[in-house]
Amino acid sequence: MGHVSPVGVGIVSVRDIQRQIAMVLPNARSAGAEGTLELASQHKDEPRIKTATLIEGSLMRAFHVGESDAAHFVAFLDGKQRSHVVSYLGSKTLSVGVAAAVVRERCESRLCTWKSAVCEWRVYAPRILIQDSEWTALSLLYGSSLVDTSADVKTGSAHPFALRDATVKRVNEHRDELERQLAEQWCTTQLQPLFLDGGIRSSRIVAESPWAVGVIKSHNTLYVEGGAFETVMGLGVRERSSVFRIESRTRPAVASWYLRMRNAMNRDPMWGLVRVEVALLAGPKMSRRADDVSRWILAEASPLALPDGRWDKMVYGVRDCEEYLRALGL
Repeated sequence: MGHVSPVGVGIVSVRDIQRQIAMVLPNARSAGAEGTLELASQHKDEPRIKTATLIEGSLMRAFHVGESDAAHFVAFLDGKQRSHVVSYLGSKTLSVGVAAAVVRERCESRLCTWKSAVCEWRVYAPRILIQDSEWTALSLLYGSSLVDTSADVKTGSAHPFALRDATVKRVNEHRDELERQLAEQWCTTQLQPLFLDGGIRSSRIVAESPWAVGVIKSHNTLYVEGGAFETVMGLGVRERSSVFRIESRTRPAVASWYLRMRNAMNRDPMWGLVRVEVALLAGPKMSRRADDVSRWILAEASPLALPDGRWDKMVYGVRDCEEYLRALGL
């Protein structure tokens, strides 16, 4: 990590934060050279299966989408995050988290940054577990860049794992916020397809845009059960599932389907399997849209996103986003 930036903006040095905290909280102990909290965190969604409403036919089926055609995505959006414990107040942790997002746009034969990457840092602490005077000192130092993680920690609990997971959750939310901001900017100013690494439901603007395509690589939540589950697990390469509708009380509804990007023969049933999200369309337009977008995604499967361990689901444009942010210090 580089030198300290203006409060809340850019890449921040852990040592600089430690020095700042030591100046206002002399009883704070600086943490050693520990790994990122993301590597150690247990904050993961529980695996679950949910029911979704089919909007393409009455039975979950597999559809071959045909050969990939020329690349249609003009840009790719992804983000990164990193958090570290910087100091201890007794057994309570003070942490710093950095979140960033970028859109990488096709510029002839290479990818370049659209507008500019966004990168922000914040300090995380559980207010309910530290003294009022300590919180006041941190507030004067960091202002709006100080985040209270109390809501994610049980009152009176100081379990280090609980504090760690609460921080990772908040940093992840910060990253989602930055990704949403960039996606909304693209969808309101650019009339061209954008590939988002992840879902599109966090923003109504993005969820209703004809230009946003969300591709989800993780499957802790599966939207199929019974016979539909076996159909999806059995998808062949270049096959997609029937389109279904995902909705909830707090997020806009979207159309979704599963797509097999690579041959899963003799591999885990999740190998090369992604779930796609796009804006809802009426009637047969939705089927044509699902076929078209599936071919667009398959066209991005080459070149391989190696040496990334997720190359079976990763496209090169998303890997480029991650490598660009890594070069910035994340």
